[in-house]
Amino acid sequence: MKRIQAFLIALMIILTCVCVPSEVYADNEEQSENTQNGAETAVEVSAPSVILMETSTGTVIYEKDADTARPPASITKIMTMLLIFDALEAGQIGLEDQVTVSEYAASMGGSQVFLEPGEVQTVDTMLKCIAVASANDACVAMAEYICGNEEEFVNRMNERAAGLGMENTHFVNCNGLDAEGHIISARDIALMSRELITKYPQIHDYSMIWMENITHTTKKGTSEFGLTNTNKLVRQYEYATGLKTGSTGDAKFCVSATAEKNGIELIAVVMAAENSKERFADAVKLLNYGFGRCQLYKDDSSDGLQPAKVENGVEDTVDVRRAESFSYLNTDGANINGIERSIEMNQKIKAPVREGDIVGNIIYTLDNTEIGRTAVVAAENLKEASFLDYLQDAAGQWMI
Repeated sequence: MKRIQAFLIALMIILTCVCVPSEVYADNEEQSENTQNGAETAVEVSAPSVILMETSTGTVIYEKDADTARPPASITKIMTMLLIFDALEAGQIGLEDQVTVSEYAASMGGSQVFLEPGEVQTVDTMLKCIAVASANDACVAMAEYICGNEEEFVNRMNERAAGLGMENTHFVNCNGLDAEGHIISARDIALMSRELITKYPQIHDYSMIWMENITHTTKKGTSEFGLTNTNKLVRQYEYATGLKTGSTGDAKFCVSATAEKNGIELIAVVMAAENSKERFADAVKLLNYGFGRCQLYKDDSSDGLQPAKVENGVEDTVDVRRAESFSYLNTDGANINGIERSIEMNQKIKAPVREGDIVGNIIYTLDNTEIGRTAVVAAENLKEASFLDYLQDAAGQWMI
């Protein structure tokens, strides 16, 4: 009996050591403390291609073989959804538009919501099917609705990719099914993910749905179909905001995971992981690493901005504004509370002045080193004074 008890105790000790608790989805507080103190903490991931990007600045925090083009599987759908939102913004389509499913769209294999030929769904429902259930059939139906056929839609996908500087990308289809020449790099996935979430933040309303039902209405009648999010981080990682998973035989397991904590938004891309568990574990390691390292300074105030003096204008000054907000990402543990802000106006500003003309700069420094600047621009047009203007001004002065 004692031998059995000793054996059971030894077995429990071994299992305790081997079975690491599944805290991969929690914050790594020790890592955060180390990075705040300026110590380098390496992040180890098993996937062959990964990248970690801060969203507002586009700063790459970590990368590993990020430019090798690989099959992307359903990560492709990020570009598909980007074009859908482009069409919505342009007024080409509306969320309540009725989309009729073609036989070709209904024939898609892989992940699908089993749309039938002739079935009608709204654009809003199609987006849910794509973002949540990774529906290949819904992707093709939307491609045909926007462009008439998938081929033209794919051409637009490649044009949009080129416009974003995605140098290692070539799309062959709109849903990510394995096809020769259908490739993308981790860096390019981060670029299109950043474009989607910054330009159309409403995507999070779709990508964060965990479960929802849609209704199929066909000649066979009406039936409910349940959508379940393929991105388990939506439930398992408290800072998750999206975005898209993918897996095929050629691509293995991929994810573009977005998350936000304390005003910092990150994109973690993982490609070609061996299994789904490693895909999500790598993504969370990257996100925790980033949140531990990143400090973000933002400024969009107009404090200190005064009308700029203008020579030879119909008025002596012109109203000004800042051209854009300023963001600075620090990853080396510096004290960003020490960032100083100063305004430098151009020495001579001569009329005429057009709205948007640069008339100065807001300059940001840390430890006496410039870390960036943003332009100060004219907020209105100001005409050059004519001889008649000077005459009238002189007459006014004389009358006084």
